Amino acid sequence: MDTVSSFLPIIQLAITPVILISGMGALMITLTNRMARIVDRTRVVAEAMPAAPPEDRRHLESQLDIMWRRALLIRRAVTSNGLSMLVSCLLVVAIFASAMFGWQLQGLMLILFSASILLLIASLVDFLRDIFVSLHALHLQVERARNRPSTTAPWPTLKG
Repeated sequence: MDTVSSFLPIIQLAITPVILISGMGALMITLTNRMARIVDRTRVVAEAMPAAPPEDRRHLESQLDIMWRRALLIRRAVTSNGLSMLVSCLLVVAIFASAMFGWQLQGLMLILFSASILLLIASLVDFLRDIFVSLHALHLQVERARNRPSTTAPWPTLKG
């Protein structure tokens, strides 16, 4: 019983990075979903390019440029987030090694925790930059739609 109670502070100390890893996992799901949508949309636009009339090609090319920029931002965000998770795992190992073997690893633990948070911040910055770029692309699409005459009814008609 005494052995279990001696490990409780160690486990409590290791919980913080584990909770951080859990949150980063949720962010990773969001980032990879965004990447999948970018890839899917890029494929659709790229396939439409050869058959597009010349007046539409420039617009499609600019859309491809924007999606490439977004893909690079999301790739950096995923990389930073993944590295942050890895560093957090190393932090958990350092916490247990320090407790189990009595090693003085406070400096290493501080460095690992700081690195993990800085990588998480970098991931979030790139994630936010992607959101701004995607909203800019949406704005361009809306402006293009407003300047082009509609070929369909402005609202769906109900038959029956």
